[in-house]
Amino acid sequence: MDDLAAALRREHPELERVGEAADEPVYLVGGAVRDLLLGRARADVDLVVEGDAAALAARLGGAGVEHERFGTVKVEIDGHEVDIASARSESYPRPGALPVVEPGAGIEADLARRDFTVNAMAIPLGEGERLIDPFAGRQDLGRKQLRVLHEASFADDPTRTIRAARYASRFGFDLESETERLLRRADLRIVSEDRRQAEFERLAAEPTAPRGFSLLAVWGLVSLREGGAELAEKVLRLVGDEPWRGAVEPAAAVLAAALGPEGEEVELARQEPRRPSEAVESARSRSTLELLLAQALGAEWVERYRRDWSRVELEIDGGDLLAAGVPEGPALGRGLDAALRAKLDGEIEGREQELEAALEAARGG
Repeated sequence: MDDLAAALRREHPELERVGEAADEPVYLVGGAVRDLLLGRARADVDLVVEGDAAALAARLGGAGVEHERFGTVKVEIDGHEVDIASARSESYPRPGALPVVEPGAGIEADLARRDFTVNAMAIPLGEGERLIDPFAGRQDLGRKQLRVLHEASFADDPTRTIRAARYASRFGFDLESETERLLRRADLRIVSEDRRQAEFERLAAEPTAPRGFSLLAVWGLVSLREGGAELAEKVLRLVGDEPWRGAVEPAAAVLAAALGPEGEEVELARQEPRRPSEAVESARSRSTLELLLAQALGAEWVERYRRDWSRVELEIDGGDLLAAGVPEGPALGRGLDAALRAKLDGEIEGREQELEAALEAARGG
């Protein structure tokens, strides 16, 4: 497969060093192979060695992070981060439990523990880069379909259903008919909340996350908040532009939009402040995420608050009021609040007018 070998050298030139350093067979596996066949760039690289992953990592310059339980290490090669795992098989003591890892497997047994056929392919390094494809994953890529490797796949690990939504939405793939039947029988409730949350967060980080959550709902696996898919789509657009860019972690915002629970953003979206000062009063104690969701729900005034009104500050402070004879106590705050409201509403301008408005409110209370 000259084309495959050329693509591998082009996309992952750092792997030539791995093939040279390995004493035992080592393979590029999983999503990296899938994306190579699809002609898509992939930042992360996963390797499997039929031997000691830590020993191979040491020959490559040492491991950055090692996870002994799973026999995996993370190394940096020519500026590229690479995950290396010892070939292993897995078994599940009960549905939804973490797998029991059994090291010492060959590459085909390692591929057999994976989720979908399109992720169960490998390319041996330094052996002419032939494709190892025991489950016809390349054929499924051509058909644009996701197919599980065995009937118990979703029972063993129901979070694979969330991964199915992630891949289906990312690549525009459909579920193979038997895979869909098995998936719809899965029960995410038997998996720990932490594991579910981690997979939901990975889905929410995808540019196509709204479609992924919509698929989960269609498959009967989750209940979205009212209008959740559409709300997630709006949030995804908002977080990419000012004044929200960098203000909220996008995946957290998309996840909250899709699954909820509903919070203060619903009440904020119902409000129609008549004056800037009313908008500031409503918004100042709310979280940035709540404000973003409120705008996505239709509260257009929130963008003006975020862009302009939240930045308005007085030229005076409490020291100016103390110097003018206002005693320590609630009167100071009352005066400054009144001056800020007046400035927001365009009723005063400049330091002198601010001080006058603040003193009047402080002394009149």
